[in-house]
Amino acid sequence: MTDQQPLHTPRSLIVTFYGAYGRGSVDAPAGPVPIAALIRLLGAVGVDSPSVRSAVSRLKRRGLLVAGRTAGGAAGYGLSDAARQLLDDGDRRIYGRPSSARPGQGWLLAVFSVPEQERHKRHLLRSRLARLGFGTAAPGVWIAPAHVHEETRHTLERLGLVSYVDLFKGCHLGFEPTAEAVARWWDLEALARQHRAFLDTHEPVLHRWSRRRPVPPEAAYRDYLLALDSWRRLPYADPGLPAALLPPDWPGGRAARVFTALHQRLRDAGEHFVRPTLA
Repeated sequence: MTDQQPLHTPRSLIVTFYGAYGRGSVDAPAGPVPIAALIRLLGAVGVDSPSVRSAVSRLKRRGLLVAGRTAGGAAGYGLSDAARQLLDDGDRRIYGRPSSARPGQGWLLAVFSVPEQERHKRHLLRSRLARLGFGTAAPGVWIAPAHVHEETRHTLERLGLVSYVDLFKGCHLGFEPTAEAVARWWDLEALARQHRAFLDTHEPVLHRWSRRRPVPPEAAYRDYLLALDSWRRLPYADPGLPAALLPPDWPGGRAARVFTALHQRLRDAGEHFVRPTLA
């Protein structure tokens, strides 16, 4: 039996949309997305207008979206600088699979101490390290593959938590085999269930598209946005652990291949639906 895929919430889908289509390039960042266009684009994946407006308000309060005007004067919302950094960091996780971690790259340790009177920051720190894919090596000692260092640093800086944490890079020297230690640091069975749930939902979608010609833009956009919204959580729950340290039937590589194939087939086709809507 597999874990059920998380529901696609309006807030999550909006973040996924901006990550896929709403930020432009480094040299030419996209301007504000008109709220009317955002409502239509989210409507294509089943989100109604009041839910879009409510989710946008929450993202604005969190500092991820900022209000603005398009070149034509329409009200819209663009990404804050912090949100752009967050999405840029996420690209390395989401699109860099499945070979991002290899044996010999080492490990990143996060050692933290938070005063009792600031225990709310301790909870925030633990939750963010968990979201970044860290496992627990010991109380106050969290571990992840070394390749997540830059993203971890950006996250801690953005949240104002750097004064509570020391980061170290190193190797595991014993005393148990590293594969056994990894199984203790992470709940590998729970991670495997998440990968299988993704496959149960999206592998049949890939099979349908492999037989479909031509590629209708709105359908491509819808299936891609839903697949990306499901997938982008997985490289954080599973931070790219070296394959040599995982069980031989690990489904993560297969899940990554399915997402990559959907990305290659549907992402650009979906843009042919997005661009006229934004225009």
